Amino acid sequence: MLAGIAFFVFVGFAAQMVDGALGMAYGVTATAILLSQGVAPAVASASVHTAEVFTTAASGAAHWRIGNVERSLLAKLAVPGVAGGILGSFVLTSFPGEKVRPFVALYILAAGIIVFTRGLRARPTGHTFSSIQTISCGLVAGFLDAAGGGGWGLLVTSSLLYGGLAPRRAIGTACLAEFFVTASISLTFLFTIGLELWPVILGLVIGGVIAAPIAALAARHIPERPMMLLVGALVIVLSLRELLRGVGLV
Repeated sequence: MLAGIAFFVFVGFAAQMVDGALGMAYGVTATAILLSQGVAPAVASASVHTAEVFTTAASGAAHWRIGNVERSLLAKLAVPGVAGGILGSFVLTSFPGEKVRPFVALYILAAGIIVFTRGLRARPTGHTFSSIQTISCGLVAGFLDAAGGGGWGLLVTSSLLYGGLAPRRAIGTACLAEFFVTASISLTFLFTIGLELWPVILGLVIGGVIAAPIAALAARHIPERPMMLLVGALVIVLSLRELLRGVGLV
């Protein structure tokens, strides 16, 4: 039995606070809760991504207004992310998307350890991204986000931080690019399996939209090194959880 709408308003608010301030974990948090409520993976992913169309629009706009977006990387992430998201949506409706998640969890764990270690040292002094690396990251992250119900921020934000981009700009860029990816994923689900859980979607939207501008300001004003430690720790915890899930221990 699904919880009431007020519960999902709270879930949406909490998930967006984490996602908007740290650039990750909205999808994996909300999807995990829906799955615990007995919702099928494809339906859970469709519901969460539909809600994210609104929350990522609000979050991305807030990050754009306060200068948290690296414009040179935005299209290189968003365009391949859309392509990967559409492909992942089709795969999830045909095959269990959970099977691909443990493999990328190893990469995410390594990236989280590196980000956390950098937070212990001096601040990064610049960044270098090749177009191939950025496009590949967007493509893979879009696919995994759709097929697994979340993971865009985990992979993209971690990769941007690994490349040395300042935390607030890595978070803001990932959040705005995610809007285009979630919109394409939601439309794909709409035309393949339809959308069912409108009370859940509405609750997630309300909570997420309320939290979005607050989280964007938090990303701008939290000192960068503590934020890197926080992001790194979050990535490590979530990726370890994915690995344990993959071997049936959680």
